[in-house]
Amino acid sequence: MRPEYLAFLCLALAGCGSLGGLRSEKPAVAPAPSTESVQAAQLASYITGLQQLVQGSPAEQAEIVAAAHAAYDQAHQGPAALRYGLVLAAPSHPARDPVQAQRVLRETLARPELLNIVERALAVVELQRVDAELRIATENERLVGEAQRERDRQRAAPSLTALNRRLQAEQEENARLKKALDEARAKLDAIVNIELERSAPTRSNPERPPSSEGRNP
Repeated sequence: MRPEYLAFLCLALAGCGSLGGLRSEKPAVAPAPSTESVQAAQLASYITGLQQLVQGSPAEQAEIVAAAHAAYDQAHQGPAALRYGLVLAAPSHPARDPVQAQRVLRETLARPELLNIVERALAVVELQRVDAELRIATENERLVGEAQRERDRQRAAPSLTALNRRLQAEQEENARLKKALDEARAKLDAIVNIELERSAPTRSNPERPPSSEGRNP
C-alpha cells in the first residue's frame, strides 16, 4: 500500500470519526426559567405598562385603558383584574378612578390563589395606597365643608345681630306704647271720676216742686 493512500485513508477515517462524534452530541437545551425570573418578568411587565400609560399621549393612554378593560371584561379576576385595577389607580390620565380601582383591587384579592406572590404583594400595596388616598380625600371634603359652614355662619352673624337689635327696639317701643296707653287710661279714669263727683249732688237732691212763696191766696 502506497504511503499516499495510507495517509489519505487515515485522514478519511479521522473525518468520519469527527462526524460521528458530532452526530452523537445532543443539542444543548436551554434551562427552564426559574420562578423568580418569571415573577420578575411579570412585575416588569406591569411596571412598564404603567409607565407607558402615565407618559403616553392621550391616544396611547386611551388604547392602554381600553385593552385593560377588555381583558377585565373577559375575566373579572386574576392578573387581568390586577392590571385593570392598577390602570385605574395610576395617575395622570383621564380614565383614572380611585373609587373604581379600590373595588377592582379588592375583587382581585378576593381570589389570591389566582395570583403569584409578586402579584399579590403588588395588589396589596396598591390597594393600601388607594385606601389612604380616598381617606385623605374624604377628610379634606369634611374639612372644606366645615370651613364653608363656618364662613356662612360668620356672614350670617351681622344679619343676626341686626335682627336682634331690631327685635329689641320693637320690644322697647311696645313697652313705651303700653306705658303711654296705661297713662292715657289712668287720665281718662281720673276725668271720669271728676265728672262723677261733680254730678253727684244733683243726683242726691231730686228736683223739688217750685216754691209758692209770694203768691196771693
